[in-house]
Amino acid sequence: MTYTRFAIYDAPIDDALASCGATWLGWDVRTGRATRQADVPGLNDITMTPRKYGFHGTLKPPFRLSDGHTLDELQASAADLAGRCAPAGCSGLQLTTLGGFLALTPTGDLTGLERVASACVRDLDTFRAPASDAELARRRSAGLSARQEALMLAWGYPYVMEEFRFHLTLSGRLPEADRTAWMNTARTHLPPLADRYELGSIALCGERPDGRFELIQRYALTG
Repeated sequence: MTYTRFAIYDAPIDDALASCGATWLGWDVRTGRATRQADVPGLNDITMTPRKYGFHGTLKPPFRLSDGHTLDELQASAADLAGRCAPAGCSGLQLTTLGGFLALTPTGDLTGLERVASACVRDLDTFRAPASDAELARRRSAGLSARQEALMLAWGYPYVMEEFRFHLTLSGRLPEADRTAWMNTARTHLPPLADRYELGSIALCGERPDGRFELIQRYALTG
């Protein structure tokens, strides 16, 4: 398989949660296959944007591979990183809205999740090709703070390091008037959320020629 971009994700291993996320979005990043989406009117429309990424939490945002580097080298470096990085976790997940879209967000002490994400961004950055002018312009159109601009220029994405907000996306941006109804609908489809959420591995994922992401390899955090 030839991939156009790569990313480091948290692809949940809890089967009930991961399977629910795949069914909700209509795409299973773990298997690289479409799923039979939940029979909810309008669900196909509100999940169209996040569907291609699958159910995941971003640790290192999608990037093109820099010249002179190979997927084999990226895999070796991701394995090395995982071997040096301790597992992380938080008190649990909660259903909320973030920037107008539905998401599961963490509760409690987030320093562990932030530590893993920062390591992924920093330690694998040599593999990231510089962002194009078009990519930079698209990010700037959202209205960035001075710090977000600096982070984007340094790491290719404005919402990393101290601007990082871990989340598992469940929809595209929703009209404000529709958010409560979709929150209630999502709540009826989610499995019970545990009192503890563990990040015990990182997932190297690739964007296929059809634009959808799939799992390439998972690495246990053993540092």
